[in-house]
Amino acid sequence: MAIWGVNFIAIKVSTTNLNPLLVTALRFTLAAIPAIFFIPKPPVAWRYILSYSFVFGTGIWGLATCSLTAGLSPGMASLLLQLNAAISVLLGWLILKETVSAQKILGASLAILGLWIAFLIEDGSVSPLGVVLVILAATCWGISGLIVKAANTKEVFAFIVWSLLFAPIPLLVLALALEGKEVLNNLIKIDKLTLASILFQAWPTTLLGYWIWNRLVVTYPLSTIAPLTLLVPIFGLLASWLVYQEPLGIVKICSSLLIISGLIAGVIKWDKVKLSKKKQANVTINIQ
Repeated sequence: MAIWGVNFIAIKVSTTNLNPLLVTALRFTLAAIPAIFFIPKPPVAWRYILSYSFVFGTGIWGLATCSLTAGLSPGMASLLLQLNAAISVLLGWLILKETVSAQKILGASLAILGLWIAFLIEDGSVSPLGVVLVILAATCWGISGLIVKAANTKEVFAFIVWSLLFAPIPLLVLALALEGKEVLNNLIKIDKLTLASILFQAWPTTLLGYWIWNRLVVTYPLSTIAPLTLLVPIFGLLASWLVYQEPLGIVKICSSLLIISGLIAGVIKWDKVKLSKKKQANVTINIQ
């Protein structure tokens, strides 16, 4: 979670001198090229791999990276991207016809209220375009979950790695369409700090981060590890405060607390469990 939170600082550093779409394309190229030689292709239809590569590469991280160049701070980007949890609930209800409990509706409402308060932040860390882009990225995150469900694969890490192989193509095409060949000329001017930040996104964040996550998934119950992702915006905000001196005013703190509280309320179910006749009922936490 610390790696994924600090990753937003690396994204901000790398987009200082390079086009954000090009940065994302380089990230996934460097992550995919060595990995596919060691990880066999999962038994999944190509349509799922290709669709996931576009939604994951361009939809999630292409848009999220662009949100930082559109005026959103790394800390706020890491926070608002977590709204994918609330959006996934909505997509599950609309597309998969899943039942949405009152508790999940309450959680989503709190998160949306926190998002609305985020628009009131006036310290320069939030911009309307940046918020729109990161919300679109969060929506794509929910869509990517639908693709994984449709693919019905147990080899999630291999599925992601092979998807990364194709992710740079639409990103590079979009970068060339928007800025022309000048985008590639900037590669000649790439400095060591920019290269290091891209490598951090490719290897520790993408390969190591997802490898650790999938090891946790197969070792522990999903109900145990799912809430850990709520630590990402905490590390993101702290890293942005330390590196870029991002202000942590009362409005931003309220917005963050509402969003995180909403996400917690959406995944945690409180049940009373009767331990014995002589003991009063205790409360246990179960992740839905």
